[in-house]
Amino acid sequence: MVFASTQMSLLERLRSFVGDERGQDLIEYALLGAFVGLAGLTVFSVVKTQMGTKYNQWNVGTQNIADMPDPAP
Repeated sequence: MVFASTQMSLLERLRSFVGDERGQDLIEYALLGAFVGLAGLTVFSVVKTQMGTKYNQWNVGTQNIADMPDPAP
């Protein structure tokens, strides 16, 4: 008898937990924030590489067009 009441109590608690919608918005926003953060990290790593490549190309190109005078003796 004690086991049946404990089992019923656990079943009622489970139904109450599954049916309770409090905090649902918070979890949704946390998942959305995690998704945006991971997407941002992925995009940042790609953009960082491309920016570094373009900067190096610009730097080399700029140094190649510079006409430096010969040093005075």
